[in-house]
Amino acid sequence: MTRRLSSSTRSHTEDSIFLRPDEDPVWLDEPTKVEKIGDGATKKGAVSDCKDGGQSQEGEEVFIHKVYAFFVELQCWAALFISSQVTGYWVFFVLEGNGPLSSFYKALQVMDFYLGFFLPCQAIFGTDSTVLMKEVQNTTQHNWIVSGTAVIGMTIFVIMVIHMVSKWCYGTGLWSSASSLTISREIGDRRQSVSRQPSFTLSEWTDAQEDLMELDPVPQTPVFDMGTETRMEGDASTLTVTPVGLQERRGSNVSLTLDMCTPGCTEPYGYGAQLSPRDQSAQEYLRQGTHVLTPAMLHTRAMDDQSLQAEFYETPMNFVDPKEYNYPGLVRKNRYKTILPNTHSRVILKSQDEDDFLSTYINANYLKGYGDEEQAYIATQGPTVNTVGDFWRMVWQERSPIIVMITNLEEKNEKCAEYWPEDTVTHEGIEITVVSVTQEDDYSLRVFTLKCGDQERTLRHYWYTSWPDQKTPDKAPPLLELVQQVEGAREEALPSSGPIIVHCSAGIGRTGCFIATSILCKQLRTEGVVDILRTTCQLRLDRGGMIQTCEQYQFVHHVLSLYEKQLSHSAEE
Repeated sequence: MTRRLSSSTRSHTEDSIFLRPDEDPVWLDEPTKVEKIGDGATKKGAVSDCKDGGQSQEGEEVFIHKVYAFFVELQCWAALFISSQVTGYWVFFVLEGNGPLSSFYKALQVMDFYLGFFLPCQAIFGTDSTVLMKEVQNTTQHNWIVSGTAVIGMTIFVIMVIHMVSKWCYGTGLWSSASSLTISREIGDRRQSVSRQPSFTLSEWTDAQEDLMELDPVPQTPVFDMGTETRMEGDASTLTVTPVGLQERRGSNVSLTLDMCTPGCTEPYGYGAQLSPRDQSAQEYLRQGTHVLTPAMLHTRAMDDQSLQAEFYETPMNFVDPKEYNYPGLVRKNRYKTILPNTHSRVILKSQDEDDFLSTYINANYLKGYGDEEQAYIATQGPTVNTVGDFWRMVWQERSPIIVMITNLEEKNEKCAEYWPEDTVTHEGIEITVVSVTQEDDYSLRVFTLKCGDQERTLRHYWYTSWPDQKTPDKAPPLLELVQQVEGAREEALPSSGPIIVHCSAGIGRTGCFIATSILCKQLRTEGVVDILRTTCQLRLDRGGMIQTCEQYQFVHHVLSLYEKQLSHSAEE
């Protein structure tokens, strides 16, 4: 059975979905907790209020809303009645030869006369309303207008009485009442909010929840079956993984908090850390997970959304426990407090004071390339105003020939600081000068010269702008073109050049898609097959959360399927 998680159990970041692991998911088809078990018996924990003859607090609230809605509707009916009468008499007096304003005043005097029967007060619009009514009665030429107006008024009054009595006694009037539906919906929502509190909390981390609110939501996660072992949907002959349980599926939205706060893991991975059984299982999965796809299998797999969802949610995310970076002032160095670099592969900036952790820290990781090429890429977060200098220090230190930027500067909120100049700027003793700017359909290319002391280098900056906020790209060809352009520029760079730097905002979602696509295109050209699962696992070993959503995982499959078709078409020609 396919079930969808309730929206109250989901909290979105730029590319991910979080859910507390110590609480069962709330499903949309579950009854609310305030429903009655039997006649007159409520569930345990319900609080009753015996005031006013045993009427509950909720009942009082409903009664107040009911009275309020009754008087609001009564006023609307009264306004309709008066408007119809004033309009009718206004037409009558105009046809009698009076001006528009004087006719309107006389119509109000007629209303004054009628109100005198119900309200014992002095006349509002003059004292000659009785004389005016005698003139109306003595008129014979347009008397049909007066009669018609009276009939309309009587009809409105009768309908009003019937409607209001039916509404008060039976809860529904002669037609649906939007106000009552709104009241019922509001009360139901309040009931639901009491029984379904948000499941995701990060009370162990300072200001972590506030940081998540800064992140943009993403498209609705596809429906997937939580009640079965999803990994079994894969092909057992080609899918090699280590069996793990639901709570061990660190890549699933059920266990993401466990990934980032795993009990028993007190030291960074890769430096003699004592991993918990769950961590050991996840690490083993990431080292051994593989699913080789031939071209025919790739095309079929790309269209099998259910199997891709199962494979994605089974793959551990491998996020870092924030307690591993418990350093004062470090929060200013991270764009998102919960997206941190894995310790064993993080980029360490050179500093005169090697004991000063802040001066050596940057939220970036080395990633392996095709054929396990060491430090082929650097995945990093989009620079903030506080880290622009650190970013350029890393570019110079690592001798990077290319930067690939896959985010806009703002997408509802700031995603990346504009770290490059319009002409020339100096950061950390590095002079950055713009040489040329080329605008293509889906990306722009800037060529910089970097000078530090007596050394000078050339840097290419590709800014991909056709990846829409909260979505995957509508078209795959522009991304493939960018991948090919970057590969060509890397081949033209000096042999001594360092890794390609790739970043989006957090440096894991769109960044992971680009790097995985680049690696897998090389594999497809070289070997004629692709292993998207193996590449994803390898990327996540080096930086947690790479290819962060199921939609992105599916998109990578679609891009590779399209690329294989292009290669086959070129070979045939």
